[in-house]
Amino acid sequence: MRIVFAGTPYAAVPSLDALHADHEVVAVLTRPDAPVGRRRVLTPSPVKRRAEELGLPVLEAARLRGEVLDELAALEADAVAVVAFGAIAGPRALATSRLGWFNLHFSLLPEFRGAAPVQRALMAGRTRSGLTVFRIDEGMDTGPVLLQRTLDLPAADAGDVLADYAEAGAGLLAQAFRLLAASDASLAPQEGTPSHAEKIDPAEGRLNFARTTAEVLARARGVSPSPGAWSLMDGQRTKLAGLTEALPGDPRPAPGRIEAAPDGAVVGTGDGAVRLARIQPFGKPMRDAPDFLRGRPDAAFDVHDDPNGDPR
Repeated sequence: MRIVFAGTPYAAVPSLDALHADHEVVAVLTRPDAPVGRRRVLTPSPVKRRAEELGLPVLEAARLRGEVLDELAALEADAVAVVAFGAIAGPRALATSRLGWFNLHFSLLPEFRGAAPVQRALMAGRTRSGLTVFRIDEGMDTGPVLLQRTLDLPAADAGDVLADYAEAGAGLLAQAFRLLAASDASLAPQEGTPSHAEKIDPAEGRLNFARTTAEVLARARGVSPSPGAWSLMDGQRTKLAGLTEALPGDPRPAPGRIEAAPDGAVVGTGDGAVRLARIQPFGKPMRDAPDFLRGRPDAAFDVHDDPNGDPR
C-alpha cells in the first residue's frame, strides 16, 4: 500500500521500520524540530532522523490543519499509520486517505486512553496490559479495534517497558497493515469500561515514603525516566533514581529514613523499605546513594503523617 507514517518519539521508530519494509511510505509526518537541553538547541525528532536515514520525504506540523492537510491529501495515500505523533486528527485530516488513519496505542483499549498509558498502568500497579491497533475517529482513542495483543507489564521503569512495547507494537502494526492490504481487516467496537491516561505532571513524581513499598515503587516506575521521581528533604526537592525492591536482610528503617545496606542504600517505607541507587540533592549533582550517606548519615525524606494521603 501507499501509506503515510505519522510519529515523533523513539517509541515510533520500530513501527516506521516495520512498515517501510512492507509498503511504500510516501511521506513521514512528524512534529517540528524542538529545543532540547539547557542551551535549547533545535533538535529533530527521532522519527525525522530515521526517515532521513531511509531517504523518505518528511512533513512537519505541530497541528493538523491548513497547508499540511493539502499536502497529505495530494499524496493520495491508502492509509495513515500513527504512533505517538502528538496531535489530534480532525475530520478533514481523517479524510486524506482512502482507508483512514490507524493508531498503535500502548494499552488494551478502552483502558488507559490518552497520552501516558504505560506510565499510568505502572502507577496503578498493573501486571498486565497490552497493545491496540484501532482506526482513529473523532474521539480520544475511541475508534474501532483492528487488532489487540495482551502483554505482561514487568516491574521495570516506564522507559524500559515502553521500549519493549514499541518493538512488540511494530510487529502488531505491521500485521494490521498486511490485513488492510489484503482487504481482510475487520473492525470491532471497543468493549469494557474506559479509563484515562493523562500526561504525567511533574508534581506526580513526588514519592511519599509513608506509603507502602508497592505504592512507592509503582509511582517511581511510572514516572521514570520522565518527568522523574523526587521527594522532599528538609523541605527541598530532591531527585531520586534507581528505586528497586529491598533485598532479604536489608535494614528496614523508619519511613523516609535512608540507611546503608550491603553494596547500597535503602529508604524506609510504610511497610518495609526500597533500595535507592542515586540521589540528587537540591542544587547539587546526582550522586550514588551510599556516597551521599557518608556525608549525611542522618538523612531522611519528609513524609506525610497519613500514609493513605495524597503523595503530592
